[in-house]
Amino acid sequence: MRYVIQLFIIICFSFAGELLHRVLPFPIPASIYGIILLFSALELRLLKVEHIREVSTTLIISMPVMFVPPAVGLINTWDNIKNNWPEYLLITFASTFVVMAVAGWTTQRLIQWRRYRRTQKTSKNGKVNA
Repeated sequence: MRYVIQLFIIICFSFAGELLHRVLPFPIPASIYGIILLFSALELRLLKVEHIREVSTTLIISMPVMFVPPAVGLINTWDNIKNNWPEYLLITFASTFVVMAVAGWTTQRLIQWRRYRRTQKTSKNGKVNA
């Protein structure tokens, strides 16, 4: 039963992302809205990781299977791609490195921000509150 509840929680965030996608005029996919909402709920401690741990772990483990249909689609459309494959390759590598750089930069900023917050809490009450 707890798996059903955990899946329901994740689906609710996904549905909320769909609603935001319909309401807001930005060209952002609904799944991104859902992820942002889930991340915010976890960061604000409105939701605990334990509430979704088992189902989220199962979904992450099965994620590679989700890449099979797009890979088959690429194989089926090879006649259209073969004339422009250098451009596709360049865009793929460039976007991969941009995403890696932005993710790394964001992670560094979050770590610095959390360290700063800890030092501020320590200086106020004399002990570290994690």
